[in-house]
Parts: sequence; C-alpha cells; structure tokens
Amino acid sequence: MLKVGLTGGIASGKSVVGEMFVALGAHLVQADRIAHSLMQPGEPVYNEVVRHFGRDILNADGSVNRGKLAEAAFGPPGADKPPSRVADLNRIVHPAVIRSQEEWMHAVSLQDPEGVAIVEAALIIEAGAAKRFDRLIVVTCSVGQRAERFAKRQKVDLGTARAEVARRMAAQLPDEEKIKAADFVIDNSGAVERTRDQVRQVWEKLRTAQ
Repeated sequence: MLKVGLTGGIASGKSVVGEMFVALGAHLVQADRIAHSLMQPGEPVYNEVVRHFGRDILNADGSVNRGKLAEAAFGPPGADKPPSRVADLNRIVHPAVIRSQEEWMHAVSLQDPEGVAIVEAALIIEAGAAKRFDRLIVVTCSVGQRAERFAKRQKVDLGTARAEVARRMAAQLPDEEKIKAADFVIDNSGAVERTRDQVRQVWEKLRTAQ
C-alpha cells in the first residue's frame, strides 16, 4: 500500500482535491475530522486543550467552540503575528492525530494491500510528519482565491476572510517551502477541470509507483 500525504495552506482546496482522488479509487482520511473527534468532551485531548486554554473556549453544552479556540491559539484577527500558543495547541493535538492516522493507514493496508491511502492535513510538514509518507502532494492557489473560498465556506465577508486567512497563513510554512518538500504539486488556481486533470495525472503516477 502506498501512503500519501495531501497538504496545502488554508482554503487552498485540499478537500476538493482529496475528493477527486477518492473518485479515482483512493482511500482518504482528513486530519481535521480526526482532530474534531479527539476534541469531543471526555476525550484526553479535549481535557488537555480545556486545561491549557480555559473554559472560555467552550460552548454552553461543553463542546469546543472552534472559533474561540482558534482565536485563543492564533490571536485575534488582524494580529501582527501568531502567538506562541499555536505551538502549544499543536503539541497537544498533533501526536494524537498522527497516532490515529497511523492506525487508519494500518487498517487500510489490511483491507487493500495494493491501495493508495491518502491523509489530508494542513500541517504535515510543520508537524514533522512528512517522512511517514511514501509521497507528498501539495495543493496551491493564490492568496486572493483562498480568501474568497474561505469567505464562501464560513459565510463571512471578504474583509473578515482576508484577515483570518492571513492569520492562519502566518502560522504555516509558505507555499514555496511546502513545494520544496513535495513530490507532486497541484495548482488549484484555475478551473475545476484543470485541477481534475492534474489529479488524474498524479493518480497515474501514484498507481505506477507501487
């Protein structure tokens, strides 16, 4: 089984690209969904996050308010630079997410030994997890497109989206650095069909790499 990491900056279109790979026959897990499940009340990661960031990040029902957690970790929108608490959040969450990813890939290898297992995650390189994969795919697009997509996804105005995208990007490696580590780069700046064509080309190379 081929282990593939799929990464890129905020709102670059990783999920769309991941769905395209699934349509071609890949197995896919999203690190964001794993993290969400690990932050359910009663989970060890939840307990540690609340202990570190306080109960102000919680909703009335005790669940984590992801917007409040992001502000506690990244700082308020428009902040000049991300506070060190981003590293604290990553230290709590990343090891558990990586363990879950490894367990998932092992299960896929038993189910489909000749398959392609893709882990979609924003911080594969930043978390030092790139070496866990046989191949690394980086998705890119322009900063303006990221803001537009983020605004549409989160149903916020473009100014708010620009500020939030800038805040999140400041805590991630720039695309130029991600590309240096990539085996394949998918430019998601154009039409959907152009992206799909690139995905098909990468898929053929992944299939022949096994």
